Order: sequence, then C-alpha cells, then structure tokens
Amino acid sequence: MVDKLKKWLFKQPSRSKNGRSSEPVNDEKSTELSKELSGTFKDNVALLKQEIGHSTDFILRCLNDKQGNPVLAVGFLQGLIDQQILTTLLEELTAGIRNGDVSDRNVESWLMDRIPIGGITCLETETALIHAVLYGQVALLVEGSSKAFAASISGGAKRAVEEPTSQTVIRGPKEGFTEDISTNISLLRRRIKSTELHIDSRIIGSYTQTKVSVAYIRGIADPEVVKEISRRLDSINTDSILESGYIEEFIQDGVWTPFPTIYNTERPDAVAGSLLEGLVAILVDGTPFVLVAPVNFFRFIASSEDYYQRYDLASFLRIVRMASFLLALLLPSFYIATTTFHQEMLPTTLLITLAAQRENTPLPALLEAMIMELTFEVIREAGIRMPRAVGPAISIVGALVLGQAAVQAGLVSAAMVIVVSFTAICNFVLPAINMAGAVRLLRFVLMLLAGLFGLYGVLAGMVPILVRLVSVNSFGVPYMMPLAPFYKSNMKDLFVRVPWWKMKKRPVMIGGSNPVRQATEQESYAEQAGEHSRDPMA
Repeated sequence: MVDKLKKWLFKQPSRSKNGRSSEPVNDEKSTELSKELSGTFKDNVALLKQEIGHSTDFILRCLNDKQGNPVLAVGFLQGLIDQQILTTLLEELTAGIRNGDVSDRNVESWLMDRIPIGGITCLETETALIHAVLYGQVALLVEGSSKAFAASISGGAKRAVEEPTSQTVIRGPKEGFTEDISTNISLLRRRIKSTELHIDSRIIGSYTQTKVSVAYIRGIADPEVVKEISRRLDSINTDSILESGYIEEFIQDGVWTPFPTIYNTERPDAVAGSLLEGLVAILVDGTPFVLVAPVNFFRFIASSEDYYQRYDLASFLRIVRMASFLLALLLPSFYIATTTFHQEMLPTTLLITLAAQRENTPLPALLEAMIMELTFEVIREAGIRMPRAVGPAISIVGALVLGQAAVQAGLVSAAMVIVVSFTAICNFVLPAINMAGAVRLLRFVLMLLAGLFGLYGVLAGMVPILVRLVSVNSFGVPYMMPLAPFYKSNMKDLFVRVPWWKMKKRPVMIGGSNPVRQATEQESYAEQAGEHSRDPMA
C-alpha cells in the first residue's frame, strides 16, 4: 500500500495545468538588475536612488573622510530597522573614518572588523542590493569596491508573542505564532532542540517577495513528501502572497471538495507535535497561521489539549467532538425529514407536541429552517465584524431577543429554534475553523435534500460526501486513513487516545524511516503499574 501511494504521488500532474506555470516570472526589470555591481561608488549610489530613492521612507547617507571624499554610503528604509542599533552602527563608522583608520588598509577589511553587527552578508549583484534594503537590512556601499555589504539589524513595530485567539486551551502552552517568520521559527527551535530540524526557505511573489519556509525533521519526515511540497511551492507563479491561505489554495489536493486537506494552526506546540509525527510545516511571513501537511480527516477533530490531560478525559472529549460533528451536519436535515415526510418515526407524545407548535406556523419546515440558519449566519458574521465592545451584545440580542420574538410572533416554532441553536453550538465545538466552515456549507445542501426527498434525500447526499472523503488524498496520504485504508497501529490515537506509554510508535503515514518514538526494550513504570499492583510499603 505504501509503495502504491508513493507511485501515485509522483504521477501527479504539474500544477501548471491549473494555470500555475512552473516557469519563473518573466520580469524584465529583475533581469536588468541581475548584473553585477559596478566598481564605481557613484554608480551604486545612483542605483539605490533610482530604484528606491523616490520613496520618502528611504534614507541614504554618505560618509566622507578627512579630505571630504565620499568613502561609505548607508541606505535603509525607516520602520524596518532597529533605530538604536543603527545609531550605534553610524557612530562606529563615523568615528573610524574621522580617525583615519580607513586610509591605512582596505575599506572592506576594516568594515568587516569594526562593524558591531553579527549578521553581515556580502552583496555582488544589483538585485541582491535592492532586495537587502527592501527586506529591512542596512546596505553599505564602499568606495572603490565592486561589492556591497548588508547588515541585518531588522526591527520596527512587531506584535509580541501572545496567546492564540483561534485555538485556546485550558491546559497547555499559551504562546502563539506572530506575523514575523523569524520569531515563529525561533518558537519551533525552542521546542525541538535537535540538529535534525531543517528549515528550507524560498521567496514567492514577484511584488511582495514573501519568505516561505518549509520545516521538517530529517529522519522522521518522508523525504518524498518533502520533495513534493517543495516542488509545488516552487511551481507557484504569482505576484503576491499576503497570507498562508494563498499558499494553501495553490498546493492543496482535492480542490473541488469543501473539506480542507491542509491543516492550519497558530499554536507552536501543535506544529512541533506534528513535526515529531513526521509531518511537514509551511511557515509564511506576515501571518501567524502555519500550514501542516499531509493530514487526514481526524486531525481536524483532535485538539492540542487532548495530549496535555489524562487519556480518559481526552478520549471522552474527542468522542464528544465526533458526535458534535455529526449533529452539526445532520441534525437540521433529520428534523426536516422526520417532521415533513416521516412523522411515523416520532413517538406519539413528541409528534403531538411538535404538531401543536407548528399549528400556527405559516412556513414549511424547510423554509423555516433555511431562514433560521441564514439568520444565524448573519448574526454570527455581524458579531465577528463588529467592534469587540459591541460584538457580544449583537450576538446576545440576535440569539435571545430575535429568537424569542420570532416564536411569540408565530413565524417559527420553538422546536426549530432549539434545533438551530443546538446545531450552532455543536458547530462551535469543532477545534478547526476550516472544518467547521465545511460542515456549515454541507448542512445547507443536506437540508435542501431533506426538504425535497426526506431521509432518502439525506442518504443520497451523504453517499457522495463519503465517496469524496475516501477518494481525497493529502500529498499522497488517504484522507480517511487509518480507516480507509485500515491501519490497526494508528487506532490508538483516533476516536480515543490511549496512554502515552502505550503509543510507542508514530502514526503510519506514507513512509518514515524512524517509526519508533519510545524505547521498547524496557517497560515503563506506568505500564508495569497497570499490570501489577504495587505495595507502597514494599
């Protein structure tokens, strides 16, 4: 099975068939700037003025020696560099020039020795010089040299590391990713202190020049999956990447399915745990959401907190989420089908109660449910877009006042309000927002089929959904794995989670040369205690 999946993976068509050419962007301007820097100091300064000098936030300062001849030029963009370090740098350079240290030896050697910055890179082309300034570095031009230097003193306003807002936990780390990719990589390095953690970076977007990094653990991640993800990233030909959602749509499998095939999270601990299971993370500069692939359907049901608390409670909560997923998807459609076509399935007392409620309701159950669901979606969207001080009030007014008024006015039945409200609550239980969005979309389709054909329509709608679930792959990994295909070893962390000392091996994906994550030669104390009772006085 693993060999077949790998063969299928590398027979995937090029992404260029979807309009994503693998050829580089044909940019005449970038071709012109690809030549080497001129040995003339004035030409290099004129290049910076011509390309970036029209912007008011670009600062270019020339430093002269005792005779008044220009020796160094410093160029940078305000707001992208650390002002304190820049002041120290300029003071050091000015003092060295005024003391005559430059006249005795090569300027380049003096610059490399005296500059008080650790990250110094040598620039040899015009493109590298322009990009260094645009990326928040300080460009240093030297008189008489065909090279330039870039000092990495990036700074400016950045959001601090805060608690994630979209995936909160009661027990667990409170750190979340930020919009700075360097900070996000450091958060991963703090959790995985191993030389096998590899970070491969590339630039995507002809205008935004967005830095995209691929993180994986060598020896655990499947090399073929890493190559495939890198190939798809390199095939992206676009002018802008502003968020990781751009990358997700370009490289994902199953384009014509509402179910997500790439997991996104803003929790560093979730990404670190995924890397230790052999997955690959994609970090995009400018967004706190990191992509993780390949994934299966059940990863969107699990929560990070499942691994921080006792296995029995975590298993119970995971079963609750599974049940909530099914209720959020099927509850309104089942209510519409049973009250419209299959009243004989309801107990007599319940049927009489529902019939009494709907006696004065002018709308059929399907139209009633559609109006209520759409009304809730409007209220939900308004609560998100409104300012935080007003958003909760909008939700409370919409949920309580409008619902109660609609029941008293006889527009909808009380049972329908209960069904729609409980469905919405079940939808919020899902920890992955993109999976919850897929459930919301499919719920409307099943409601329409239930109103037209009853339970037969619900069944007719579920069949293509299940067929699509078992046919979708995520970078060669079946979406419904380990159920289809069935892997017994992966069942320890599926519907329930067994104790950590029982999960000695990593989940089976496509491959992986290091499946063991716990020593198997000696039983753990917890395992021994589970099999043999111990006398504390012994």
